[in-house]
Amino acid sequence: MTNATSTMLACYHDRMRRARDHIDLHLDDPLDLARVSAVAAFSPAHFHRQFNALFGISVHRYIQLARFRRAAFHLAYKDDSITQIAFDAGYETPEAFARAFRSRAGQTPSSFRKSPDWMTWEAACTPLDEARSTLMAQHFSKDAITIRSVGETRIAIMTHTGNPADIGQSIRRFITWRRANGLSPQNSATYTLFHDDPQTTPPALYRLSLCVGTDKPVAALGETIEIGCIPAGRCAVLHVTGTIDRLEDAATLLYRDWLPRSGEEIRDFPLYCQRLHFYPEVPEHEAVAELFLPLT
Repeated sequence: MTNATSTMLACYHDRMRRARDHIDLHLDDPLDLARVSAVAAFSPAHFHRQFNALFGISVHRYIQLARFRRAAFHLAYKDDSITQIAFDAGYETPEAFARAFRSRAGQTPSSFRKSPDWMTWEAACTPLDEARSTLMAQHFSKDAITIRSVGETRIAIMTHTGNPADIGQSIRRFITWRRANGLSPQNSATYTLFHDDPQTTPPALYRLSLCVGTDKPVAALGETIEIGCIPAGRCAVLHVTGTIDRLEDAATLLYRDWLPRSGEEIRDFPLYCQRLHFYPEVPEHEAVAELFLPLT
């Protein structure tokens, strides 16, 4: 491939990526073929075929699935009414929203809110995830890794043990528990401790701890809550923006690419992250986390 051809292809991909990212950032706005194609400066007469050929999904379905994904998060983790969630998802009536949601999630919105079937939800979102991973802009690099000395942080800990597919249920309980204790993300930091690698740990033995930073007494309220701390010390810190539901790629960058060349040694404390800005409180492109690899 010549340099000129490579440059033209990169330009084409940038324009298509810009259109796709525009959808994710404007889910509350009217989004039709003409508007989206204009962002990329392509003709709407051909854009639907261009989008489908590159991302493997039509513009219309991409918009629907992006709104469906956000609606599911609002149902599971927020207190918005189902009617409001339906309107935010672009439906004129809650009944139309309920029919569309059930066709994808296998549950009505009210049933999903009570007990989400995350495996069915994840399968429904697969085409969206694959489209987003195509031409994905890298939101982190080795140059973004810094070494930082952190102070000791007292934390309250709820540990999920078992199949990683069930973490969504633990997150719901964690959110309910922290709300009852007045520990909102605005006044208390949010951490996740990654005890095990989901790729190598048997599902029944997998552990992940959901933590909130606090030095105040907390009520267990029927949950198993431990009090502990993130110890002071040096850490390699990777700042990650964008879709941060899965941080495996960021962890791989730290362990595979950065650590062997750094000359550093790892401290005996799990890899952990601090979540700074949450989806769906902010658009997925604006979600922020910092991944900490403890060093000696």
